[in-house]
Amino acid sequence: MTADDRATTPAPHPGHLPVRLRGPADMAEMLPYLLGFFPDDSIVAVGLQGSALDQGGVIRIDIPEDPADWERTAEESARLLVELSEQRDRRPVQVLLYLCRDPAGSAAAPEDGHAVLTGLRPLAAALARAFQAEQVAVKESLCVSAGRWWSFLCTGVDCCPPEGTPVRAAHQPSPLAAAAAFAGLAPRGSRKAIVAGLAAIGPPGSETQRRALEDAGPPFIRELAGPGGRAAAVERTAGLLAEAMAEFRAGARELDAARTARLLIGMQDKLGRDRAAEYAEPDELAAAQRLWRFLIQRCVDPFEHLAAPPLTLLAWTSWLADDSATARVVLARALELEPGYTLAQLLYESLNCGVSPDALLRVVRRERTARLRDGQSPPPPELPPTEAPVAPADPAGPVAPADGGGGAATGGGAVPASASTVPAGSVPAGSGPGRQGTGPAPEPELSPDEPGSGPGPTGPTPADGPSAAAVRGHRPRPQRAAPAVTRVRQVRARPSRHTIGD
Repeated sequence: MTADDRATTPAPHPGHLPVRLRGPADMAEMLPYLLGFFPDDSIVAVGLQGSALDQGGVIRIDIPEDPADWERTAEESARLLVELSEQRDRRPVQVLLYLCRDPAGSAAAPEDGHAVLTGLRPLAAALARAFQAEQVAVKESLCVSAGRWWSFLCTGVDCCPPEGTPVRAAHQPSPLAAAAAFAGLAPRGSRKAIVAGLAAIGPPGSETQRRALEDAGPPFIRELAGPGGRAAAVERTAGLLAEAMAEFRAGARELDAARTARLLIGMQDKLGRDRAAEYAEPDELAAAQRLWRFLIQRCVDPFEHLAAPPLTLLAWTSWLADDSATARVVLARALELEPGYTLAQLLYESLNCGVSPDALLRVVRRERTARLRDGQSPPPPELPPTEAPVAPADPAGPVAPADGGGGAATGGGAVPASASTVPAGSVPAGSGPGRQGTGPAPEPELSPDEPGSGPGPTGPTPADGPSAAAVRGHRPRPQRAAPAVTRVRQVRARPSRHTIGD
């Protein structure tokens, strides 16, 4: 970095921690702290703005399995980063590119990572062409694999050996790790590991749970059609939730298959799901997260779609626990299963906007208090499906569309699992990855309309209740295919203090 560059570097914002990245090794090591998790099978693009090369927008996109899709994905990635950067603040002048993929197998050697490098070269070249077409220079393009990095741009043996360079030197303290720890940031494992923890159980338990889910459908439909109707079915769901939470708070790790099936089907009704969302107090979060994970893992074939409510609830409790990285990954999975699942869309958009969960938590507490005080459930608040929580205004500027994963780039709507983003800006000292919003936020509604309501094969179902097709295990038809790259509204952030030196 020249003396002129240093002179134009803005002073750090109060309460924010400046982090200077000095080369490719620091860039690779900082990546999981930027995202909140270790990316894998991912393209990550970091925009650099101004003469000081401050960090701008950051996007993460799944590497397509089919190389035939690489050129299109590269063009969409470049266009998205530039467009969102311009809407939020200004276009990037340079970009850092990371292609992250570990070799197959657990005992990976450096030569395996080099094979990954060779295989991803066409994708790196496509990304370089795409950003060049957008008039954004590629400052560095790295392959990160098996704990090492290689540069796609450098062929010098002295600085970029063929066996790669360890991301972090062994037995040496890392200034970046120390700075991130001081800021309260820590990666939550890899994205792949988070997703793997959501997989359905296998035999023999899967067979028992499948039969229980098949058996639970007809009785639930009869409950809805019975004297108490939907209200009685919701109250039974709430009673089972209370039993399960009491057991999990006492240390239980599982439920019997019959109660598990009834809970999964009961939470397809948004009112049943909202009663589950009430377990949001600090002393309830750990048990609630265990319960939601247990239920997610019992959504066995062909009932995978039943996982959307517990996935959304796990994301909600993760967000409340300041684990926004897990919340983003889990919400992406929920929206992959049900692209039109409105509550997941709203949570994902709010999370990527940097809005604090406190506004929604106030709604949950108010509804729970009113119900317990009156001895009955209050009328559910309603919200049009297209309405979303509005991010609070930031002193640095007005709200503008920016990096994120809350709506389709081709017209809004579904959020795919393939793309996620990180708000631009410096790292707040002493705060975790969540709770990024500042100032009061409007209080969102808890129970937006969900898709899938309407008459089922056995007759009409209550408005906003689960359809008979969903109860019987038929997968609803997605509203539309999820695009490869998405955007979300986000508060305009302060300029970054991740400074890239020469």
